[in-house]
Amino acid sequence: MIIEHFTDNDLYKFTTMNAVQKLYPNAWVKYRFINRAGTEFPKGFAEALKEEVQSMSQLSLSKKEADFIKARCYYFDPVFIDLLKGYRYDPSEVQIHQEGGNLKVEVEGYWYRTVLWEVPLMALISELYFKLTEQQATDAESKAAYKAQKLAELQADFSDFGTRRRFSFQVHDQVVGALKANAGQYLKGTSNLYLAIKYNLTPIGTHPHEWFMYHAAHFGYGVANLYGLKAWTNVYQGDLGIALTDTLTTENFFQSFNTKYAKLFDGIRWDSGDPLEFTDKALKFYQQKRIDAKAKTIVYSDSLNLERVAEIKNHVAGRIHDVYGIGTFFTNDVGVKPLNMVIKLVEIKTSPEMNAINTIKLSDVAGKHTGPAEEIGLCKQVLKLK
Repeated sequence: MIIEHFTDNDLYKFTTMNAVQKLYPNAWVKYRFINRAGTEFPKGFAEALKEEVQSMSQLSLSKKEADFIKARCYYFDPVFIDLLKGYRYDPSEVQIHQEGGNLKVEVEGYWYRTVLWEVPLMALISELYFKLTEQQATDAESKAAYKAQKLAELQADFSDFGTRRRFSFQVHDQVVGALKANAGQYLKGTSNLYLAIKYNLTPIGTHPHEWFMYHAAHFGYGVANLYGLKAWTNVYQGDLGIALTDTLTTENFFQSFNTKYAKLFDGIRWDSGDPLEFTDKALKFYQQKRIDAKAKTIVYSDSLNLERVAEIKNHVAGRIHDVYGIGTFFTNDVGVKPLNMVIKLVEIKTSPEMNAINTIKLSDVAGKHTGPAEEIGLCKQVLKLK
């Protein structure tokens, strides 16, 4: 059993679950595994994955986990914590097939339930792949310690975002321990709720692309970012205030990010495209809104390593608070080639009886677009994007 703890998942899945069950309790969705690199999976992989998924039905929130959430996740109300206590993973929501080396995985059901599957499924796929292909990890702790020390020398605030594509849970655990032991004040937390509990760290996370993808499909592309921000604010009232910018391109996001929300949200997250260009756009935006950028934050979170962090930090030069969410570079820099994969929302229904609506994501990098080509074209036309 690879996933042994209910909270071995990223915080943003729980924050999204909370918002969904409050605002869209009847929403029905479908997620799909996307194998970006076309990795060939070994014979028998699907059956091994099914066994792991089935075993997750045994997981439940422990008293220790519930007590931590009550103490540290102050933005959750008692009703949601009680919901988590009663939640059980339902393996029937996950469909897994394998044709030769081609792995197919889909998740379908009520959004407030199925939202929790994405991160542990990706962690399972990654760990099982390296286990069944008999690949070994090397130097996980020593590399993490070195990186933590270098980031501290750069005075770079950072967090671990490495659950989804980690080599294994054991490596992830070792890495977070090494980061805490070597980074001092510069380690701000981890996205993994279980490891936040184990190492007494701040759990980090807000909302994902799927939040805005749902609003785009439900309400329309022209209002997706604005409605997504409004809905998030209605639930969290100013807490969890880092806004994700690139679901329908950053260009479109800044058009929707009005003065009210620009002042209310603590900052924004960069997750695709050129980080230096993004920084300049963000600084110009805050200047135009007559907002002191030094009071705001940019969370950088795409394909980071030490060189990239140093480059961004040098460019930022104290003009805005910069924070780095580092994933695969921490938890799968162990002598193997990490999997290039995602699990994305592909369809939504406002209730189970309604017709399905396709979802799309327009990254700031064309290669990261997801969804049907005709729907992407329609979105670009509506938003007047190139």
